[in-house]
Amino acid sequence: MTEKKKEEICFRVTGWARQGGKWRRLPAFAAIILLLAYYYGIGKHITTKRRKSVRHIRKHRLLRAVLLVSMLLCLILLAREQYLSVKHRKDQEHLKELLIAQENLAAEVSGALEEDMPPDGIDEETETDDLNASDSEQPEEPVMLERFEKLYEENNDLVAWISIEGMVIDYPVMQCEDDEYYLNHDFYGNEDKYGCLYVRNRANVADGVNFIIYGHNMRDGSMFGDLDLYQDENFYMEHPLISFDTLYEERTYEIISVFRSQIYNSDDDVFKYYQFYKADTEEEFDYIYKNIKELSIYDTGVTAEYGDTFLILSTCAYHVEDGRLAVVAKRCR
Repeated sequence: MTEKKKEEICFRVTGWARQGGKWRRLPAFAAIILLLAYYYGIGKHITTKRRKSVRHIRKHRLLRAVLLVSMLLCLILLAREQYLSVKHRKDQEHLKELLIAQENLAAEVSGALEEDMPPDGIDEETETDDLNASDSEQPEEPVMLERFEKLYEENNDLVAWISIEGMVIDYPVMQCEDDEYYLNHDFYGNEDKYGCLYVRNRANVADGVNFIIYGHNMRDGSMFGDLDLYQDENFYMEHPLISFDTLYEERTYEIISVFRSQIYNSDDDVFKYYQFYKADTEEEFDYIYKNIKELSIYDTGVTAEYGDTFLILSTCAYHVEDGRLAVVAKRCR
């Protein structure tokens, strides 16, 4: 099986594994409304009309009991969905609190070190050590940002944190060998239909030309549930930047395109954004860039050139079977 075929299968599984979209609320509410209407309206009329028939009364009572049980099951399912939504929100708030606490601690330590520095800001011993070190320079290992240290200890699948000002999106980004694991597992490895935002194992977050962040389009707006707001140009204009911080550096990306697509068959001769991870030549980049801009729902006015690096936010969409919504952004700092 080819790599491209595996990708297509993975994307289709992602679509089926996604737990509910906003449209799935309608059948539940419709069922409850119809059941209530039948139980208190039509049912009462039929009972009165057939009062003299004991057989019909018994059948109707049984039917009403079945409908009542069905209605209660619908209510239980909705209550469960609400519980899971609240639990997920609290879990994410806890992760955010850990991140903020670590940021505050790092700031306090940094402030204390500055106070201990001599007036001229340079320690003679430190200066001497620096001079000696410069004589035998070696490539330095990247230093993890202090605010991620605690979270990384909790789960070393953590590779980044993404946030968009004014939106719910404010989550850790995960990566592991199993590309489907974080479809239905939370940060701590517990089974969870919300899953986590994640990049595939092949993605190079550190210095790749492009990587794709996947997330469920959840009905309560969490994860990438409100990403479809970017289909409105006015919303984009108010939220054009994406903050994406790896474990080692802080980054900002500027959105250049928003478009709807789908998962195609392997033999379909069309642009497949989910296969974009690198552009080895300028011609290859031009092909990708041209398609990304032409597919865009509106013109952002933001351009890119060969050598720029990108990220893509990808989630399910329902304009076609196996539909996808993609938000493409280039790194600006």
